[in-house]
Amino acid sequence: MKYLDPQTMTAAEAYKVMTGIVVPRPIAWVSTRSRKGGANLAPFSSFTFVSHSPPMLAIGVDEKPDGAGLKDTARNILDTQEFVVHIADYALLSPLHASAEEYPSDISEIDALGLRTTPSSHVGAPRLLDAPIAVECRLHRCIELGQGPTRLMIGDVLCFHVRDSLMSAGGKVDTALLNPISRLAGPNYATIGRILHR
Repeated sequence: MKYLDPQTMTAAEAYKVMTGIVVPRPIAWVSTRSRKGGANLAPFSSFTFVSHSPPMLAIGVDEKPDGAGLKDTARNILDTQEFVVHIADYALLSPLHASAEEYPSDISEIDALGLRTTPSSHVGAPRLLDAPIAVECRLHRCIELGQGPTRLMIGDVLCFHVRDSLMSAGGKVDTALLNPISRLAGPNYATIGRILHR
């Protein structure tokens, strides 16, 4: 076994190990709106639900890699208190990956990638029309973690939008039909693969 001491590792070295250990990671494809009304879209694999009563989701947003401050997603959420989390299926892998690139703040990834949108029900951020699931959220709390810092954005769920064909009679989402994309280490992704029933 190789012994690794995080106290002697750089942030980049620790990140590489962490993203290789915590796999697969679900991806929140997050749309936000700037204070001026511009739309932003970016994927985050530091993502989970943190409460179901009431329902809450959380995403971890690091600062820009060049040390230039907040990413557009974090700034927009703090400014507007709103965001929409989308779950992408395999058909959306290409634009999801492309939206991870750093675009200038005045350029909308949604427009640049030619993605279709529709107005959200409760928030100003647009909803991706072709995403099989969208969850509208209002910021509940922002917690700063680490030296970056990473901002843990916790959102209260205002509503779920789920493609009709994905809902089972028992009110569950059919994971196999959803075919969500997950993140692995490096520029690698995975689909669900084999589902084990117990």
